[in-house]
Amino acid sequence: MKDILRSRLNEDEDELFKEYTLSPDVDKWIFDADIYVDLAHVIMLGECKIISLEERDKIIKALLEVKDEGIERIEIEDYEDVHVAIESKIIEKLGGVGGKMHTARSRNDEVATCLRFKSREELIDIMQLILDLLRTILNFSRENIDVIMPGYTHMQHAQPVLLSHYYLAHYDVFKRDFDRLSDFYKRLNLSPLGSAAFAGTGFKIDRERTAYMLGFDGLVENSMDAVSTRDFVLEMIFDITLIMINVSRMAEELILWSTSEFNFIELDDSFASTSSIMPQKKNPDSLELMRSRSGSLIGYLTAALSICKAIPFSYNLDNQEVSVHLLMSIQIVKITLKLLNRIIDTLTVHKDVMMEESDKGFTTATELADIITIKTKIPFRVAHSIIGEFAKEYDMYKEFYDIKKITDRLDGISITKIGKKLSDLGLTIEDVENALNPSKNIERRISIGGTSHLEVKKMIEKRETISKNAETEVSGLANRVKERINELLALCNDVGKE
Repeated sequence: MKDILRSRLNEDEDELFKEYTLSPDVDKWIFDADIYVDLAHVIMLGECKIISLEERDKIIKALLEVKDEGIERIEIEDYEDVHVAIESKIIEKLGGVGGKMHTARSRNDEVATCLRFKSREELIDIMQLILDLLRTILNFSRENIDVIMPGYTHMQHAQPVLLSHYYLAHYDVFKRDFDRLSDFYKRLNLSPLGSAAFAGTGFKIDRERTAYMLGFDGLVENSMDAVSTRDFVLEMIFDITLIMINVSRMAEELILWSTSEFNFIELDDSFASTSSIMPQKKNPDSLELMRSRSGSLIGYLTAALSICKAIPFSYNLDNQEVSVHLLMSIQIVKITLKLLNRIIDTLTVHKDVMMEESDKGFTTATELADIITIKTKIPFRVAHSIIGEFAKEYDMYKEFYDIKKITDRLDGISITKIGKKLSDLGLTIEDVENALNPSKNIERRISIGGTSHLEVKKMIEKRETISKNAETEVSGLANRVKERINELLALCNDVGKE
């Protein structure tokens, strides 16, 4: 079929140029979205009496046929893009009547609408995948509520914490990712359709009607802004990239924890590989790829920002390249979230190793300084100095773990520093023994959000409610869109029955 757009031009499109301008993956991705956008637009044209009801019915019937046939029946590479391909198929089926489908619109507002439509679908999917991950993290935290491990700063043993407390921190990170997507939804779910090329149209169309039928919550009002802006693409890639950065941090920890040096966890065999030469190896390849693909996302975001930074209003084909980076970002984050969920769900935790490591490196030092301050009333900075001095010798005392000798040594250091024994100021052997016990150490962390069992249990319960509310939110978004699309399809199926 002759190209429906090139009547202005005297020569056929150069084959190399044609190949250069194609974006087949994006075209396939938005195929269904384009059909829905076409259906809503044609119904509106009929309702506004811009085309006749008979013409509307013929076009809708043909569009539904193309939808059922699927993109596999269209040779996308024979056309400039999916929009021209679908319109060409309609004209092929109907003749001149098919050419009325594109009345009062441009590819500019069409593609912008398709991208928002499809991005909304993907956004809801990603939000649900994050919720699945959050649920798994909560289950993991519940199951490991009694596991004690060392916490770290600067990758050095710092203070003992509960493993569940550690993973609730990851929960909160990913919940903020969810919240960003939730907030972004209201900026994304706006319709550009009806803006035409960029100046609007002289046809008396109803933009709000098509927005409603397509499940949008409102309009991108200014017609130039509607077709020009790709800030929604940039924002979505940014949000996705941030998710991947947070995934990468967790992956890095799991990689470290799975080494023989840490030996805190073991990855399920189904998510590991082995060596071609070293038969003993078990490599955490799945986690390493997560870590590296976060770098790919940074690249896609940087590329998209660079493309958009100097595009003049209104539409330019540069925008097409931005869509490519969006699609790749979406594909990576979706499979990554699914995979990470399975990995956490099947992790083996070496509880005894974590417990054994929990007080190495004098992780109880802070609690000892705190209890000295509480019992003796000396300034914390002085207590800090005393314990800092004792830390130089701690390993020697820890080997025998004679609490009386430790207390006596603390007295000796305090005499040097303040001229008084800590024991004379109210510090007892029992106080020292409790402070040096990782379990009792943890139970004293009762400030809001602390690592005590009491606080961790509160946080788990609170986050269970948060997750349920978020589940309701996502299902509400999905159901509202589904209801509108079902209404649209019902209208299409009723054509010709008036």
